[in-house]
Amino acid sequence: MVISKSKVAPIKTLQQNIEVKFSYDVHFTRDLWSPGNPLLSQVIAADSNIAKSVIVIVDSGLLTHHPRLLSKIANYADYYGDKIKLAAEPIIVPGGEAAKNDSTLVDKIHFCIEQVGLCRHSYVLAIGGGAVVDMAGYAAATAHRGIRLIRIPTTVLAQNDSGVGVKNGINALGKKNFLGTFAPPVAVLNDFDFLTTLDDRDWRSGIAEAIKVALIKDRNFFEFIRDRADDLARRDEKAMEQLIYRCCQLHLNHIATYGDPFEMGSSRPLDFG
Repeated sequence: MVISKSKVAPIKTLQQNIEVKFSYDVHFTRDLWSPGNPLLSQVIAADSNIAKSVIVIVDSGLLTHHPRLLSKIANYADYYGDKIKLAAEPIIVPGGEAAKNDSTLVDKIHFCIEQVGLCRHSYVLAIGGGAVVDMAGYAAATAHRGIRLIRIPTTVLAQNDSGVGVKNGINALGKKNFLGTFAPPVAVLNDFDFLTTLDDRDWRSGIAEAIKVALIKDRNFFEFIRDRADDLARRDEKAMEQLIYRCCQLHLNHIATYGDPFEMGSSRPLDFG
């Protein structure tokens, strides 16, 4: 039987438009774990007077140079016990690409989140280099469809680039960042004290990122790096603080104002090179 076109029901379309606003602060500080520095407690308790459950992911490389870090974290949580509840012992993970190449680390974080009963109002603190922050961020973003993430990047490159953006991920199927999410953190806490123990290679690699950003975005910034090159090579802390701060500004401005923060088109220009 032939059905005439006039009897075919018209196709209807429902259009959904969603606008979602993300806002997070990038803080610059020193001695983050001192009880005299309330910054972290204020970030965690920003919207509530109830102590929030927290798990902490720590880059193992930090413990060589900061052997008291774990005790400092515990002491800080005790001091601000009305705001912070450590729900488990810190999870120690390898630094560098090893953190992103081993998917069982994500499983380990997921298991801990489930075992201690974290919810979307709880927090994951990721402390380490860019790879550890990426991996822990991916685990946080995929548990309960998103647990609040606070990034505490500890290298120059993480503090001026990867730690301040909206991307998380791990390597899989032979490809870098094959698995990942776009999930902004609640906050980024850049503690400059972590930079003092970096080796020269890690100190300089972050400067290279700033040079790339300056060439793309800001002639004056490039000239600052050129003029302070000797100071930066001698590990002048004030010069590095200025470099990280300006590089962060340029990254954040690009993510927020260039129309494609979640890379629905192509990777953002700052990723080239």
